[in-house]
Amino acid sequence: MNFKYKKLKKNKGKTKDILLNPRKDRRLLANVPDKEAIRDSVDRRGKKVLEDYNDDHNAFIKSKKAGIRYIMETDIKVMCKNQKSNSTFTVKSIDVSTTGILLELKDKEQLNIISNANSIKLEFKVLPGSMPEGYEMNVKINGKKVRDSVTSEGKVLCGIEFMETLSEYSNRKKDRYILAASSLLLLFISIFIMLMRAESIIYFKFNKWIYLYSIIAAVFLLSRYLFGGLYKPMPIDVNYTPGVTIIIPCFNEAKWIERTILSCINQDYPIDNLEVIVVDDCSNDNSVEKIKETIDKLNNEAERFDAPSRVKYFVQERNSGKREALCKGVLNAKHDLVVFVDSDSFLDPFAIRNLVQPFKDPKMGGVSGRTDVANTYTNTLTKMQSVRYYIAFRIMKAAEAYFDSVTCLSGPLSCYRKQIVMDNMNEWINQRFLGQKATFGDDRAMTNFVLKGHRTSYQDTAICSTIVPNKYKVFLKQQMRWKRSWLRESIIAGKFMWKKEPFMTLFFYIGVIVPIAAPIVFTYNLIYVPIVHNIFPTTFLVGLLMMSLMMSFAQMFYRKSTTWIFGMLFCIFYEAVLLWQMPIAWVTFWKSTWGTRMTPSDIEAERKKQQRKQSRILRKKGENVYEK
Repeated sequence: MNFKYKKLKKNKGKTKDILLNPRKDRRLLANVPDKEAIRDSVDRRGKKVLEDYNDDHNAFIKSKKAGIRYIMETDIKVMCKNQKSNSTFTVKSIDVSTTGILLELKDKEQLNIISNANSIKLEFKVLPGSMPEGYEMNVKINGKKVRDSVTSEGKVLCGIEFMETLSEYSNRKKDRYILAASSLLLLFISIFIMLMRAESIIYFKFNKWIYLYSIIAAVFLLSRYLFGGLYKPMPIDVNYTPGVTIIIPCFNEAKWIERTILSCINQDYPIDNLEVIVVDDCSNDNSVEKIKETIDKLNNEAERFDAPSRVKYFVQERNSGKREALCKGVLNAKHDLVVFVDSDSFLDPFAIRNLVQPFKDPKMGGVSGRTDVANTYTNTLTKMQSVRYYIAFRIMKAAEAYFDSVTCLSGPLSCYRKQIVMDNMNEWINQRFLGQKATFGDDRAMTNFVLKGHRTSYQDTAICSTIVPNKYKVFLKQQMRWKRSWLRESIIAGKFMWKKEPFMTLFFYIGVIVPIAAPIVFTYNLIYVPIVHNIFPTTFLVGLLMMSLMMSFAQMFYRKSTTWIFGMLFCIFYEAVLLWQMPIAWVTFWKSTWGTRMTPSDIEAERKKQQRKQSRILRKKGENVYEK
């Protein structure tokens, strides 16, 4: 206990995360439908969306999200025209949505100019991180005044509604060109890679295994992008709302746990069919106090939504790890579907409604949602991870979902049939590998249990955002932990994956071989060939460049975000740094330390390390005394 507390105290000079900052709704649970139907589901201007869109739920979701206001303080150029004169001046924005913007004017004279104008044009830049990815752009848009007010501090405020939404504006001004460019570039790169791999056949006489690997790797990657492109999420059936229990395991997440709990309970989902259980794994910060405070707030402000009976929490007697915390929640869950949500992850208001749709198939055992990066714009590292996360889910998991065989149901947001978890609970908790207790790789391990007898899928429309490491030291530890668990669980999955759909079976085994062999191939091409044969590895380097460009342009194609360039940077970082973690993982994948949080194994390892250090200090002191 004392040791963990000291570790927390030592953590100085933290990098501050930059997150989207939506303006809080005056209603604590703005998205929860009430049983009495007293409150209609409306957008921010009171429009009854469900009625207007003939129960088109996707249109309803789009309209609801259009009304979200994000805090954005930046300069706005206002150009007003009337019959007598033209006026141009610069003011500050307060918040912005896809449908309008709130301005802070200098004085009432500017308000009069805007009020009397026949036309209003605004010119501004949507700053990266101020709105969801894809909206960052320069804007010149027409608008009209819809309201004004003067605050108690004397600030003159003016609300401007855009004549077209920022989505429509972006599609007209930017998106179609990005779509065309990225499509052509992806096509060019795909053809170029295929031609390069065709050329590899010529060089079989030099090293058939190395060049066979390059062909297999290229085909594997291109097929992933192909099937990822063919994937489509299950559409929403508004009448399908099975009972769901969301379980949040928590350990020292006082900073984020309130936001996580509120995002889980604030779902557009029938309240009788949704409950939230928080299990604290003996935190030594003020996480428990935060949990209690959040639940008290819900009990006081959301009683009519049955919050008191739908949100529970438990505190473990000792720090036992994430698996036991999750199992505690499952044992206390009253519904047939259980959703695992990390304590630093935040759900979209429609995440659960989307996540459950594949379970209409009785053979479906588990479904993963999409995980976006919440702190994308913090620094270069988080931007690289943002691209990596999106491609990993939208392309790689989507490709596996095409065959109903997703090999990893993601920790931040995944749903399981409760009975499957119950049936495998003891084996999951007590999992050992090469004599060592498994204390990480929880999601991969449970996915394997599900895959043995059921289908697994991915729902791209079920979105959560998570906090990723913003420091390289923490990130590298996370990646080592992931590689170790991937190796361990891939070995286990290899025993039964041959029973799956034939193409997926081939998919899986190639997907295991390619990354394991990558360091060998990299060393051969970049070190052995240049030294022994005196040949510069131009073809190999061009191939790596094409692969990185494909990742970047896929990000541009699907997301239309300015972060696409960081896909290339991530690939370079992967080849230079992350790739070489794989050989280390080969010889240490049974170890249970190196997590991103202090597990019992980490604590024990650190205790022994401190004991050895103390022993060396004592020996050294003894030697010095003897010498004197």
